[in-house]
Amino acid sequence: MVGRYRIIAAVALIMLGLSLLSPVLAQGQGPVFVIPLEGDINSALASSMKLAFADASQEGAQLIILEIDTYGGLVNASDRVKTIIEASSIPVYAYVKKAISGGTYAALACDRIYMHPGATLGAVEPVYGNEPVTDEKTLSVIEGQLRSMAERQGRDPQIASAMVRKDIAIPDVIEAGKLLTLTAKMAVEVGYSEGLASKLEEIPTMTGISAPEYITYEEPWSIGVGRFLGNPYVGGVLLAIGLAALVIEIFTAGFGVAGVISILAFALYFGGSVFAGFARVEYILVFVLGIVLLGAEVFTAGFGLLGASGLLCVALSVVLSSASLSQGLLTLGFALLLSIVIILVAFRFLKKSSLWSKLILSDSETKERGYVGPKDLSDYLGAQGVAVTPLRPSGIVQVADGIRLDAITEGVYIATGTEVIVTGFSSGSVVVAEKKY
Repeated sequence: MVGRYRIIAAVALIMLGLSLLSPVLAQGQGPVFVIPLEGDINSALASSMKLAFADASQEGAQLIILEIDTYGGLVNASDRVKTIIEASSIPVYAYVKKAISGGTYAALACDRIYMHPGATLGAVEPVYGNEPVTDEKTLSVIEGQLRSMAERQGRDPQIASAMVRKDIAIPDVIEAGKLLTLTAKMAVEVGYSEGLASKLEEIPTMTGISAPEYITYEEPWSIGVGRFLGNPYVGGVLLAIGLAALVIEIFTAGFGVAGVISILAFALYFGGSVFAGFARVEYILVFVLGIVLLGAEVFTAGFGLLGASGLLCVALSVVLSSASLSQGLLTLGFALLLSIVIILVAFRFLKKSSLWSKLILSDSETKERGYVGPKDLSDYLGAQGVAVTPLRPSGIVQVADGIRLDAITEGVYIATGTEVIVTGFSSGSVVVAEKKY
């Protein structure tokens, strides 16, 4: 009987010990799932993170290592990444190479943080364009979220505040007027990192996992393409190609290759912006309206209200579909300059191709080709005659020797039988006026 109680007590102690172990050990012997978090944090990357964590769950991972190497990105996308990490049922450890701004959001959401010896962590002050955001509501929300994440892991929340606000001073850590960015060594000293690791393979050993199997998340090609197209430099090139192809198409008879290229380039540009979380449907509609107005201007004389309105709509849609006002203006300026270069180069090569004949009139109107010009009427200047038909203002007059000529007046009506005099010529007709005595 005593032996039975001893067995029960031993089992109870074992169960208690397992419950006190780290969540990693309680997960079993599944693989260690490595997820790279690098580049700009935008909607595309947030979508990629969601798929990555789902893959880790399907693989039965016992630990996720989030390899962070980013300068940050959009606030809403960073918050989405943070939410995905916090919702994970699998322990998530951050391996920080560079976690600035939104990258710090992701790192603090993890269960543990390990730093590469040359890593940095912090500088979460929000900016719009190149200017810091001073709106107290925005600062308060971001600061509150960082403090909450720090407190959840038993870290000093004041250090989190110093990463958002420059006016916070912490003795031996940061002075007032500077934004806090922790080095790897500082992060360990102030309790914002559990240790240093020269490579991520050292982390499982530190947590009691020996000889694990590693699986590295591979981003789907569609997400990769979306992130590539969302790059502002790539977007600028696509926009330039679209604008240049549009100009070439306008000056080319019919709808051809240039028109197809223009549509594809614009579709890729706005598709990338939508995927990155910048563009909206209404911005695209403004762009389409601008193109329609520019097309309508082609069929009107001169360059007026339609053309100006079309250009304004195109420019406005591009700026609105960018991450910030300054980024939008830079993208638009870059695209305009590059499109001019593309147009000049394209027309230079078009001169050597058969397409050039669609852009300009290259044939001369010679007698050999069957063209006959208007008759030379210079001998009739000053000649007198009579109106054979009413001139309203065109008609027929008869001059000396019974010769009849097509005639027009300078806008006045001349009745039949009125004596006239030839005063000039216009498009194969003589210009006449009523004879004065």
